[in-house]
Amino acid sequence: MTSNSPLSITPPYADLTPDTILSAAEALDLQPTGGFQALNSYENRVYKIETEGAPWAMKFYRPNRWSDAAILEEHGFTEELCEAEIPAVAPLRHHDTTLFTEQGFRFAAFPWRPGRTGGLETVAERTAFGRYLGRLHGVGQGRFTSRPSLDAASFVVPAIAALRDCPFLPADLRASFLSTATRLQAAIDAAFSAVEPAIFRIHGDCHAGNVLFNGEHFAIVDFDDCLNGPAIQDIWMLLPGDRSEQEEALSALISGYEIFRSFDRRELRLIEPLRALRLLHYNAWIARRWHDPAFPLIFPWFSEDRHFRELLSLLQSQEQRLQDPPIEVISF
Repeated sequence: MTSNSPLSITPPYADLTPDTILSAAEALDLQPTGGFQALNSYENRVYKIETEGAPWAMKFYRPNRWSDAAILEEHGFTEELCEAEIPAVAPLRHHDTTLFTEQGFRFAAFPWRPGRTGGLETVAERTAFGRYLGRLHGVGQGRFTSRPSLDAASFVVPAIAALRDCPFLPADLRASFLSTATRLQAAIDAAFSAVEPAIFRIHGDCHAGNVLFNGEHFAIVDFDDCLNGPAIQDIWMLLPGDRSEQEEALSALISGYEIFRSFDRRELRLIEPLRALRLLHYNAWIARRWHDPAFPLIFPWFSEDRHFRELLSLLQSQEQRLQDPPIEVISF
């Protein structure tokens, strides 16, 4: 597996050259013209490739992150969704497979989907997208066998370990930081035990940046983090602003969702625990990836003393939010 040490010096994409990228496209008979553009993707490397026909998105998977079986589960899930006419984007199937290798890099090719992010702004848009989420979760019944489940053991415990070993964590904060994180771990565990949510295949990283909208149609992209988890995980990150704004957005999403699938209101109690989980996991992710030259450039603030002081304050605030009543679905 990739080293957890922020001081590791092995660049994972050092050998991913333009020639390799274009050769990969040629191997799939995409007829690239030679033009390509790097897209914003930190975990993997993704490029828009110009071809003699329509453009394609070429995704080069981070070495040693996922097994082949886990990647193929991602691909199979998106294919199932497309077959059900849910607007996911499935990879190109070529010679009866969707996962390929070029110069040691595993990759896949996806049809290019134009659109803008941030299209979930009105009640109508959120209701419409809620219908897609309800249908997506209907297809998602069952579990992945090669991908993780969203819980404290799989995400919070490893995150605390990674941050404990992070050399950027100030010595004078260490005890308070770790005790706060450990209390949050226990609270997240307790919340999941109390709610006992149904666990099945979900997108896993369903925020506005992974929803494209062209004014008429949606496209749900980037299933790289798909996993086994509760329905609310694909909903809460779409909620904006303060409590009243979140309740309005939640209600629109759920009104569309429940046209196709019932939603267990008890899962609203998991929103703040999941927010705490993501906060810890996100920072641990940066710590683990610090050896990738892109990360110090994109996240220069991570190595600053101030960041960990602010992070501790956020974690302590989140601990308090776990005590508040959950947001509610309201009637329009």
